[in-house]
Amino acid sequence: MTPTKHILVIRLSAMGDVAMTVPVLLAVQEQYPELKISILTRAFFKPMFSQLSNVSVIEADVKGKHKGMIGLYRLHKELKTLEIDAIADLHNVLRSNILRQYFKTSKIPFIQIDKGRAEKKALVAKTNKKFAPLPSTHQRYATVFEKLGYPLNLEESKLLKKESLKENTQKVVGIGTKTWIGIAPFAAFTGKMYPIASMEKVVSELNKTNRYKILLFGGGAKEKEVLSKWEHNYDNAVNIAGKIDLSQELAVISQLDIMIAMDSGNAHLAAMYGIPTLTLWGVTHPYAGFYPFRQNENNALLSDKEKYPLIPTSIYGNKVPSGYDKVMETITPEMVLNKIEEILH
Repeated sequence: MTPTKHILVIRLSAMGDVAMTVPVLLAVQEQYPELKISILTRAFFKPMFSQLSNVSVIEADVKGKHKGMIGLYRLHKELKTLEIDAIADLHNVLRSNILRQYFKTSKIPFIQIDKGRAEKKALVAKTNKKFAPLPSTHQRYATVFEKLGYPLNLEESKLLKKESLKENTQKVVGIGTKTWIGIAPFAAFTGKMYPIASMEKVVSELNKTNRYKILLFGGGAKEKEVLSKWEHNYDNAVNIAGKIDLSQELAVISQLDIMIAMDSGNAHLAAMYGIPTLTLWGVTHPYAGFYPFRQNENNALLSDKEKYPLIPTSIYGNKVPSGYDKVMETITPEMVLNKIEEILH
């Protein structure tokens, strides 16, 4: 009998990128059930992997005991006790490169993701732009496993199942028979965030129909302030930000009929469960490889590239050229509302 192989997967952040590992690891679990997987990531992300029986989460405490060179050496020593057979580095950043150096003496295969930096640079270039679709991040993750000897078929792999809501969560979201629409109006950078006034118009119009329960997702203090205001102003809107933990937030997402999000983490969280996800794109573009997993290509509204030919100007939304700060105004609230109806019906 062949002994169980143990693969360590590294993806420390960010939420969307960690979420994108889930369908890939689900495919690994289905297609290679004999494999044992440990994923090194932030403890906060652990609930994402609750349905993956072959996957254990190893906490990377990069702000505490695993901080700096000494902390990473401590982490390396801890990882060595796990009897790892191979390492799949899906992050390829300074921290994982330092770990790679520490593991060199162990002679354990250590395969790193090819992020395609040169081709991404060409995609966002001002001159000699190469505007063509790049491999998806999911495919880049899968390629790492292929190099370790585990080719994956992502086309037929399963998605996560619906999660049940705890009693306290049911009290927060309320019950009823209305269609559940999730709205995550924020993004890490303004270059890929739909104007708040425009999104409020969408919420207002959805609210008027009295057909939908509108569940609002966000994180920081300023975000909660905006969402609380919307909850107060619109009877069918419910702000869940800060009211439940991530595991129950995921449970709510799994019950949605549709999610509306930016090019952001919430889009990938919804896609893990196969929830129809409408994404709104600013100075970033699906060609960079961050389109939500297995979503219909029509489930996206892109800023007007004829009016703003430099799109995409950035991979992450953090580089906005002069005159490009209002690209998302080319996506009108009416376009968003029409697309929601189209996807739902």
